[in-house]
Amino acid sequence: MSVKVFKFGGASVRDKLAIENVGRILQRFSDDKLIIVVSAIGKSTNALEEVVKSHYARDGKASALLEHIREQHANVIHALFTAPQKVLDDINDTLVEMEWILEEDPHADYDFTYDQIVSVGELLSSKILFHYLQSLGLSARWFDVRDVLLTDNTFRDARVNWEQTQKLASSKLAPLWQDCHHIVTQGFIGTTTENETTTLGREGSDYTAAILSFCLDAESMHIWKDVPGVLTADPRLFDEVVKLPRLSYKEAIEMTYYGAKVIHPKTIKPLQNKQIPLFVRPFLDPTSEGTIISDEKELTYPPVVVIEPDQALLHISTNDFSFVAEHHLSMIFALLAKYRLKVNMMRNTAISFTVSINFQPDRIKKFEAELGDEFKMVTDTDLEMITIRHYNDEILQDMKKEKLVLFEDRVQETVQLVVRNLPKMRRKETNTM
Repeated sequence: MSVKVFKFGGASVRDKLAIENVGRILQRFSDDKLIIVVSAIGKSTNALEEVVKSHYARDGKASALLEHIREQHANVIHALFTAPQKVLDDINDTLVEMEWILEEDPHADYDFTYDQIVSVGELLSSKILFHYLQSLGLSARWFDVRDVLLTDNTFRDARVNWEQTQKLASSKLAPLWQDCHHIVTQGFIGTTTENETTTLGREGSDYTAAILSFCLDAESMHIWKDVPGVLTADPRLFDEVVKLPRLSYKEAIEMTYYGAKVIHPKTIKPLQNKQIPLFVRPFLDPTSEGTIISDEKELTYPPVVVIEPDQALLHISTNDFSFVAEHHLSMIFALLAKYRLKVNMMRNTAISFTVSINFQPDRIKKFEAELGDEFKMVTDTDLEMITIRHYNDEILQDMKKEKLVLFEDRVQETVQLVVRNLPKMRRKETNTM
């Protein structure tokens, strides 16, 4: 059985016109067996995060924020369907569980509640898309990915139980193609053995598609984006970016590890394990193959720039000026893992250890508190990390302009900088007589 896995992000389903465009793309593949993985509509995940924050702040606004999300989805439904009531009922049934959560006192575990509430975004978007595909006459079924994607209980960053997920996917998904061509399901979410909803980390829908591709031995995986493919830099930040027509798995893993946003960092490995090609394609030009990521061996690349904002440097040192020894580093890394602080760069000297991480103030505060009195920690914030793959001196010097470089590291073809943007200096105006 030949299966393709398609993933559509939030921009692909943000409104009526976008969903209609997805419908036109899928009509081109009406006879193919597809798993269609959908992200939450537009900025729904951000809006649901605000519901969680309000619930814990007990400011009385959480229910109104959830109602606003309901209205946004209802507006899309009314625009898409001439007879919307069935779809509205389906959406309302999904939101009832969120209302029950908000009626109770906040759970002791913030991350647990986060996953129960924020996960609803993908359930809503996938149901709307499913009903729309049915209205087009496509052979589609809706499927709850939590019936197959089993994880541990690390809420907000769940780890996949690969063995059980593969068994469940084979037994529950494969039979559905006997009476349909398209299975619409959710990205980003999974479930524990206790049937508690988990999430795979922000932007995790790509990873979901890769998990299902692996478990079902997919022919190919396709990510539909609002860009022509994988580019040499973010077009919102740089002019004259170019599309990379082909990438190796290795290069794609390197790029995503260093922060390239076009693909979730965990996406490539499951595909590489089974040599499943990944196509990053423009949803506004469905005839284009975009960028093909596969087991390429001999490719050359132009300089590729990745900007990772909201960085923090943690400078950790011993209070008594003793060496930062192996047992110190072991404890520090254990705490970094405990609070899920991803290390982007690091360096140690005789009496200090410095790491660059994504700025997550709550987690950093807990990390610092548990370091104890043996250490002191100084934190630099308002920083960004610049990674240049396949760099040359010209582009390196250009990226350093008007920046204070706090941290620099070079490994083979890659240079990384942690920098603070400097304010432009202006000459004072003087009055002349």
